[in-house]
Amino acid sequence: MEKTQSIPTRIIPAKTDVYLEGPKPRMFELKFVWRVFWQFIKGFRTLHFAGPCITVFGSARFKPGHVYYEAAVEFGKRIADMGLTTMTGGGPGIMEAANKGAFENNGTSVGVNIVLPHEQQPNPYLHKSLNIDFFFVRKVLLVKYSYAFIIMPGGFGTMDEFFETLTLVQTKVINDFPIVLYGTEYFQPLVDYMLYMAEQKTISAEDMKLVLLTDDIDEAIHHISKYITVNYKVRPRKRLWWLFEKK
Repeated sequence: MEKTQSIPTRIIPAKTDVYLEGPKPRMFELKFVWRVFWQFIKGFRTLHFAGPCITVFGSARFKPGHVYYEAAVEFGKRIADMGLTTMTGGGPGIMEAANKGAFENNGTSVGVNIVLPHEQQPNPYLHKSLNIDFFFVRKVLLVKYSYAFIIMPGGFGTMDEFFETLTLVQTKVINDFPIVLYGTEYFQPLVDYMLYMAEQKTISAEDMKLVLLTDDIDEAIHHISKYITVNYKVRPRKRLWWLFEKK
């Protein structure tokens, strides 16, 4: 019986603009790398003089009047009182609330918005904002310029941002910046599972000290302020950077 020779094949996806769907034509890959490069350059130029920042993560779905929305407004105000910049993902909900608190209380408010099919629009409480096409670029920018992180109730995106930031702190990729989980009722089951992870030795018991769970805004701000005061001194920059950013 004559053997049939198998011929290597390459599956061509119907949507070639989806960059995670396997290998693509080399020109597509080259263009993709250039797009990523340009997204980072745009982010660096926009945010170089924006900080130092505190990033507030949380759901885009909470409306004004909700307890978590109003708490985020207060966080933005307190961050402004500290003389720091409030950074968010730039969208509605918790992001809008934190930016609003800073914007309306003489603070600096910035947002890194993600371009989505349903066209998430930047909220109106931003002194500086930019639109980013890729989630991973956006997350780098939200972490790069911040010295503390406030995680408020949210969905998959918020959990992704929380655990990636926590992993970066745990593995010393970034300094031991304070991470606050605000909302005991919402986050206690998650913290309980993290304690179970420690019991199973998939994380160290010491890793639990990297996160503060609280319902007290004063406690959260004191925790952040103490770390920043001990470890940093804020100084104004006196010259432009090499990409000619405006102060």
